[in-house]
Amino acid sequence: MVGKNKRRGIKLIDYSIYLVTDSSGLTEKDFFRIIEQACKSGVTLLQLREKELSTRDFYQRALKVKQITDHYKIPLIINDRLDICLAVDAAGLHIGDDEMPVEICRQLIGDKILGVSVKSLEAATEAEDAGADYFGVGAIFPTETKDTSLVAINTLKEITGCIQLPVVAIGGIKENNLEELSGSKINGVAIVSEIMQSPNIEAKVLALKNKFKDNKEQVNGK
Repeated sequence: MVGKNKRRGIKLIDYSIYLVTDSSGLTEKDFFRIIEQACKSGVTLLQLREKELSTRDFYQRALKVKQITDHYKIPLIINDRLDICLAVDAAGLHIGDDEMPVEICRQLIGDKILGVSVKSLEAATEAEDAGADYFGVGAIFPTETKDTSLVAINTLKEITGCIQLPVVAIGGIKENNLEELSGSKINGVAIVSEIMQSPNIEAKVLALKNKFKDNKEQVNGK
């Protein structure tokens, strides 16, 4: 296993506007159109999440999405499916707290990016020691895409204050509640429906980028 001290600082990834896909209610054509518009408009990282597709269909979709993310030089992260991540040579893998152990994923994916969902400082510390590269903390706000208990913003602040790895807030985050995360020292926000269902993706991504930048500058005292 590669220890955390040997890994920290190796991957310089921009986590600021992290798009997590949701294909619910979308035609395949619209799904890929939205992905391309989002990448073109400035999302910095993209996670492909497909809970309902068969392995073959997930693989085929991942190949097509990777063509888009590669074109715009945006890292592609695969949700949960280590096999798909390796099969399409994605930039990384994101796993939940009920997936394969972090240390096993690290061994199997090598130097690819490894993200882990956590809800507590204890879980984050354990995953950091096991080889995680970043954390997704949430859900912060209620969300329709995932039935899960909420994580208090104070817990988010506790994690960002004690953990040296990047932290991304996830769960129900929208333009109109993003400012509630001010002071949390997060490295990014994971956005789902706010982008995937937006009638004007370019304007929405720009608004999110500007608001996140403003929040970050307030934290840094600029």
